[in-house]
Amino acid sequence: MSNAIAIDYRNTNVIRKLGIDALTKELGPAGMAYFIQQYDRGEGDYTSERESLLADVSMDSLMSELEAMRQQGQ
Repeated sequence: MSNAIAIDYRNTNVIRKLGIDALTKELGPAGMAYFIQQYDRGEGDYTSERESLLADVSMDSLMSELEAMRQQGQ
């Protein structure tokens, strides 16, 4: 009698989880993250997106928001 578990290799979620688990076991969490970063470069133009998202953000507004959060106990 075998203790083998049948794996549905067509299920990408199962394969992804098993792969992440195996990498984490062998490389540790940080090593797994560095390994994944080599293959997942993302998409889009980060620089232009960052500039448009942060166009209206200033250091003063960030500091004000942080101070308000501190006062509220967050």
